[in-house]
Amino acid sequence: MSSQETKEIDEVEASSAPLIEHLIELRRRLIWSIGGFFVAFVGCFFVAKHLFNLLVIPFKWSVEWAKLDVSKVELIYTAPQEFFFTQIKLAMFGGLVIAFPLIATQIYKFIAPGLYKNERAAFLPFLIASPLLFLLGAALVYFFFTPMVMWFFLSMQQAGGDGQVQISLLPKVSEYLSLIMTLIFSFGLVFQLPVVTSLMARVGLLSSQALRDKRKWAIVLAFVVAAVLTPPDPISQVSLALPTIVLYEISIWTARMIERKREEERLAAEKKDAAPPSASGQSA
Repeated sequence: MSSQETKEIDEVEASSAPLIEHLIELRRRLIWSIGGFFVAFVGCFFVAKHLFNLLVIPFKWSVEWAKLDVSKVELIYTAPQEFFFTQIKLAMFGGLVIAFPLIATQIYKFIAPGLYKNERAAFLPFLIASPLLFLLGAALVYFFFTPMVMWFFLSMQQAGGDGQVQISLLPKVSEYLSLIMTLIFSFGLVFQLPVVTSLMARVGLLSSQALRDKRKWAIVLAFVVAAVLTPPDPISQVSLALPTIVLYEISIWTARMIERKREEERLAAEKKDAAPPSASGQSA
């Protein structure tokens, strides 16, 4: 065992604590996480109507794409309590998004003492990349896929006349919120694929070659998952499946980069161990 490995083991052992201290630490981290979520939830609840109006903007864009009158954009609720509970769901959604950096930080601080120094350094980039990729997926939903999906639904309306009954889209506030939240969570989770596969490749549970071998199955699985997570229309399903396939290819590339770096580090370590002792060491 090298001196560096011995030093890292000593660091982990020095940071170890009795079970009761771990439980106290866990309670403290949970209190901070729940407290942060509660504060964010309360703040979001007081501005829930404004947040909902922001989420309705993609619907307005789809109305413009359909060349309809934007001033007639209307959402309804059919139960007295429906919009109230919709605001609660929206506040919980916003509170979770806002409090996620705090929650992720508390999770990292809890598990960090049990990691080696190099493991902590390797874990931090993924901790930063995960929320950024989730926000990227959410932005893709907000600015592109939600307007496109709503435009698809608006195209099914009937103007009436010539023996046809008038059929108009009047979305319920709860169903519209459920639709956009489902899309955001679906894309946000799918965009975590490079993070998950990179972590598995780093610990040796997955290789780039294994990902290449399973590419055909991954493509089929991408469409199956898209069919489960998205509304039952072909546009939203294909819209989720295609980015998933692209992210899978990115995962293969990142796994390959990790393998190359690991191989370079191994060769450098072997070269260092095989190096002859220095002149000062020989004279000693």
